[in-house]
Order: sequence, then C-alpha cells, then structure tokens
Amino acid sequence: MTKAIRIHAIGGPEVMKWEDVPTPEPGPAEALIRHAAVGLNYIDVYFRTGLYKVPLPATIGMEGSGTVLAVGVDVTDLQPGDRVAYAGGPIGAYSTERVIAADRLVKLPDSIDFNTGAAMMLQGLTAQYLLRRTYAVQPGQTILVHAAAGGVGLIMCQWAKHMGVNVIGVVSTKDKADLALAHGAAHVIIGHNDLATEVKKLTHGAMVPVVYDSVGKDTFAASLDCLAPLGLMVTFGNASGPVPPVDLGILSAKGSLFVTRPTLATYTAKRADLVSGANELFDAVSSGAVAIRVNQTFPLSHAADAHRALEARQTTGSTVLVP
Repeated sequence: MTKAIRIHAIGGPEVMKWEDVPTPEPGPAEALIRHAAVGLNYIDVYFRTGLYKVPLPATIGMEGSGTVLAVGVDVTDLQPGDRVAYAGGPIGAYSTERVIAADRLVKLPDSIDFNTGAAMMLQGLTAQYLLRRTYAVQPGQTILVHAAAGGVGLIMCQWAKHMGVNVIGVVSTKDKADLALAHGAAHVIIGHNDLATEVKKLTHGAMVPVVYDSVGKDTFAASLDCLAPLGLMVTFGNASGPVPPVDLGILSAKGSLFVTRPTLATYTAKRADLVSGANELFDAVSSGAVAIRVNQTFPLSHAADAHRALEARQTTGSTVLVP
C-alpha cells in the first residue's frame, strides 16, 4: 500500500483526506516513481472546488519530483534510480508513489535538488512558454505581470530581467511589492484599482504590448486598459474566479486587441516541446539567472493547510508538499 490525498467530493480544503491506496504497477510506456516532493499550484484548487471537472474520488496535483522505482515495457530512456520531475496532467501528484506516462518525465540535473525540482516545473515551464512562445518578449520592452510575487510571477520577473525586459509587477501588499522588486521587477503597482493610470505614467503613455494575468475575473477589464494598440492579453489563471463572457467589440474599441487563454498542456503536448522547455528552464536555474524560492513547506498529509494558506494569499514564491 501507499498513501495519497484523495477527494470524494468537491468543496473546501477539508474534503482532502489522507488515505491508504494500492501501490500502482507501471503498464506499457509508464514509470512508477516515488515522490520526494510535490508542487502546490493554484490549479490544484480549481480541481478541488470543481471549477475543473474530474471524476471522483480523485487524487489531485500536477507536479512532482522523485525517483524511478520501476518501468513498464517499451520504456527505454528511463531506468530505476533515475531522478526525475514532471508537470502537467494527468492529476495524481498528491501521493507517495504514482504511475505516470514515461514521456511526461524529464531527468532532473544533479545540480537541482528534489524540492526545487518539484517547485519549479509547472511554474517554470509556464513562465517559459509565456515569455518565449505565447508572446516572445524582446529586450527593451516593458510588460505587465500580475501576481508578481507568486510562484510564476517571481520566475517571470527574474527571467524577463535576464532577457533585458522591464517588468511592471502587480501585487496586493507592500511586502509582496518588495519581494517582486528584489527578484527583478523594474516597477511594482500595489492593487489594481487605478492600474491603467499607473501603467500610463510608468510607460510615459505608451502602455504595454502584453499583459500576463493569472488573477482572472477581478483584473481582466483593468488589464485590457493597460494594453497598447494590437496588444495581447494573456489570461492564464482564475485566482479570483473565471473571466465572464466578453463582448468581442470591446477588443476593437480598445485598439484591435488580442486575447488568449493558454495552457501548459497544449504547449507541452509534444515530447520535443516539453524537453526543450525543460532544458531552457534547467539552464536558467542552473546558471543562476532564475532562483526558485521554496518559501513554504508542508507535509503532504497536511495538504489542506497548504490550500488554506494559498487561497488566503499567505504564500509567496513556491510551496512544496513533502511525503
């Protein structure tokens, strides 16, 4: 037997239960891994609350690191003992051991420890595709990043600065503003009530070519007002709730704007894209250009406490759950 956090009904953190489950066996093209650490991400909340539907009972969690215990037939590039990490579906990371498709695993460099590996994959790969592919930022540009003191935000601030890009970060408190500035943000705005006015001042009227918004409903309209004509609105999260239906006429009225709702699953669906993105991320971390801040650690069995802290915006940087 092994252990896992399982949910039998959607709801608050209290629906997560620490239970015995059968130890899985790897099938063809699969690997069995023992988790050393599991990443905590806001998408976990969406599965727990039912915003993202999943058959119940379920074990949530999208990211982890650990050691390969066994591989199924047809697996040739992994073997027992390999250090690995992964991010993205299918869910099931809140467990001591799990089976996962071998082509979703990447080998973790020796220079990166398990806690860092678990904390960096989903958020780091998200930052990679957002900055490099969804909108390929260029040196000298100024961009707007919401939740700049969060896990993805701190990585984006550092990576963008390394690329010669100026980040205007949006945060909710003075402490978070200090954190974002310490990690490479050029400017920080606290709150979003007068967001466009502040952005206009900071950009001398030019506004920004792209907004990266993981907050959702509460900031979507304000974010649109920060874009330059032909700008791109990247809405990649729903921390305040999903964005309601949008009148597309607003996009033309505000300057022929573009909107996209990307997901990591799409950007890493091809094995080659997953590996190239992970290699860019590993290089950025190993070189010191991007530091992964694991600012909170919880026992996996206390995942409910981690969810409460995350939803109360009491966390900064990355959080890992340790089996």
